Amino acid sequence: MDIVAAYEQVGTYRATAALCGTTHKTVKRVVEAARAGEPPDRKRRAAGPPVTEVVADLVAQRVRATDGRITAKRLLVEARAAGYTGSDRSFRRAVAAAKKTWRGQRRVYRPWVPVPGEHLVIDWTTEGSWQVFCAVLAWSRVRFVRVARDQTAVTTMRLLAECFETLGGTPRVVLTDRMGCLKGGVVANVMVPTPEFVRFATHYGFRPDFCEAADPESKGMVEACCGYAQTDLVVPAAAWADLDEANQAARAWCAEVNARVHTTTMAAPGDRLVEERKVLRALPGLRPPLRAGERRRVDKMSTVRFGSARYSVPRALVGADVMVIAGDGRVVIEDLGGEVVAEHRLVAPGECALIDDHYGGPRRSPARAIRPRSGPERAFLALGASAEAFVRAAAAAGTQRLASELAEIAGLEAAWGRDALVAALERATLFRRFKAADVRSILAAGPAAPTIAAEGDLLVTGLPQAPVRDLAAYRLEALG
Repeated sequence: MDIVAAYEQVGTYRATAALCGTTHKTVKRVVEAARAGEPPDRKRRAAGPPVTEVVADLVAQRVRATDGRITAKRLLVEARAAGYTGSDRSFRRAVAAAKKTWRGQRRVYRPWVPVPGEHLVIDWTTEGSWQVFCAVLAWSRVRFVRVARDQTAVTTMRLLAECFETLGGTPRVVLTDRMGCLKGGVVANVMVPTPEFVRFATHYGFRPDFCEAADPESKGMVEACCGYAQTDLVVPAAAWADLDEANQAARAWCAEVNARVHTTTMAAPGDRLVEERKVLRALPGLRPPLRAGERRRVDKMSTVRFGSARYSVPRALVGADVMVIAGDGRVVIEDLGGEVVAEHRLVAPGECALIDDHYGGPRRSPARAIRPRSGPERAFLALGASAEAFVRAAAAAGTQRLASELAEIAGLEAAWGRDALVAALERATLFRRFKAADVRSILAAGPAAPTIAAEGDLLVTGLPQAPVRDLAAYRLEALG
């Protein structure tokens, strides 16, 4: 009744709402009900849990998994599928409340103050078909980036050794995530490195350390370097011809970024490395070569398979193990003693790189071996290489009754002699005459048979001179 009385005095819904402390929609509903002679609608929703409680666990889980970054708009699709039937506004409020609760429970960060010569942080990233190895020396912020084809343990330790060589020393701790190539196992959330990595760390004198699982924030320094290398080095390059070109570009990029002033330290990382190098541990005196190779076994064809291509080695190494080293567009093959036994240019997959000296000389044309099986055949082939050439040419020409023809030709040796018969066979092969009668005719002709003469010089003769007239003789005279 207070609302109706106030409305009669002021005459508008909003003014009445301001006087009564309610909304203009409520004033309108009450006034219309009073005019119609009906009691005002006092129905209220029955008390019960909020509609958003149906998906409260889902919202809390997704907010925690995304560190509070997921939006209500994206999460609403999953909530609808899970049975949420409320309004979008109520759901946004529920997500906002869940994010506020998560921020209150989230861990507290403390700035990391690096110590000179203490930590080197490493990680792998992938961009296209290239595997990118990144390392950051924590105090000086020196960045080391190289490109590889795989993320194996051998490649990781080789690039880590190259990083130590570039830095000029070894830090006390090498921090990395739980790389599968370096992980020997996990016991009670404690990382157990592989024996190979332990031996490598002992040789260089550093302590391997590993981050928590699925916790990139514990090594955010190298994560930023990985993203920087992807966007500023690999992507602008579009494509490199080979691994050597990629690493040459990576070295130039590292020299450029390490010479710039770092926004955090306000100094060039290369300049700070000069100071930090004084507290790095000295490199061991006996260090493995940085140019590592792949171990391969020489097959029965006296080749090794590398990169889906084949490369020849000397026949004496069949069955032995060798080291294959690829770089600078070349493939170098060494025995286990380190001696170079073969060197080839890099070829495409499926191709072969062969050296004739590895097989005892140049390749001969493929031919089936001639093996006589009867007496006449043995007698004919005893005439030597000319007889073998005659047989191959006659067979290729499809000569009929060749066996009987060979027997008849072999019988001519008794009458004409070996030398004359061999010369006749050579002439018959040259002129493609493969019958016994043809060979007999050649023998009968003897020296009178014409021979093929070499080409002579070109015949140069002078051309006859023809009288010519000037073009003016053909000019048309103007008619008067």
